[in-house]
Amino acid sequence: MATSAKEIMSRPDRLVPGHRMCAGCGATIALRNVLKALKPEDQAVILNATGCMEVSTFTYPYTSWTDSYMHNAFENASASASGVEAAYKALQKKGRVKENYKFIAVGGDGSSYDIGFQSLSGAMERNTDYVYVCYDNEAYMNTGIQRSSATPMYADTTTTPIGSQSNGKPQNRKDLTEVIAAHNVPYAAQTTFMGNFKDLYAKAEKAIYTPGAAFLNILAPCPRGWRYDTPKIMDVCKAAVDTHFWPCYEYEDGKWTITYEPKNKLPIEDFLKLQGRFKHLFKKENEHLIAEIQKEVDRKWDELAAKCNL
Repeated sequence: MATSAKEIMSRPDRLVPGHRMCAGCGATIALRNVLKALKPEDQAVILNATGCMEVSTFTYPYTSWTDSYMHNAFENASASASGVEAAYKALQKKGRVKENYKFIAVGGDGSSYDIGFQSLSGAMERNTDYVYVCYDNEAYMNTGIQRSSATPMYADTTTTPIGSQSNGKPQNRKDLTEVIAAHNVPYAAQTTFMGNFKDLYAKAEKAIYTPGAAFLNILAPCPRGWRYDTPKIMDVCKAAVDTHFWPCYEYEDGKWTITYEPKNKLPIEDFLKLQGRFKHLFKKENEHLIAEIQKEVDRKWDELAAKCNL
């Protein structure tokens, strides 16, 4: 039976204050709340790919993580998870480890969608008993806001800057959750921050306690890269789901389920207008670009709804 959100919220933090993440950072909110889904009696090994979370939460000899922690390169967090999980099973078999451990790999979209995709795909195909948590802030924020394959079409980044010859990133974003589901893993899901975090908690608990490989993709806004008013992070996330830009759904044992459907679907402009990275789209001559984004968002939602038999 699923644990109530209220009970999960009351658990002690496993990602504690003292880190150097930016004020209003979505990644910090994501990981802090995912770790609350761990049962108090269970221990964890956190395998953190290089990125914002790593450089800001672990500066030797100081750490903001209360569980065992391993810093990995951009490309090998999932490979490390496979190795540590295999070692744990071997030690358990020999009776040398009695405690119950869970293995959680953490990476931004740069190390998940791009640089570390090979090891991520390999661990998912091997069905390593771990959870991969992607805090998706839609660009390489740690190194200067360069575009990644998670960056949305027409977003302004330092490597796809707007100007007389460019309207931002010309390509659509990769759908990594769908790609991971194609590995036939036991569990994969998308979520973000809404209301009482019930959707995030429910999916984090499922991901952690489902035997085998699990993937959790969390939209985690970055105030510097997205250029929104920092206190409005929840508004940005709510707009993302209410416009269908970021559908909240899960893939569980081959079944697709939409876990949140807005009562009143909003136009994509309601999401875009909250962020400076899309400011150029609201010039009169760029109205057709917003229409293109809307068309793609609607296409992807219809595709997902069909998978969910809606």
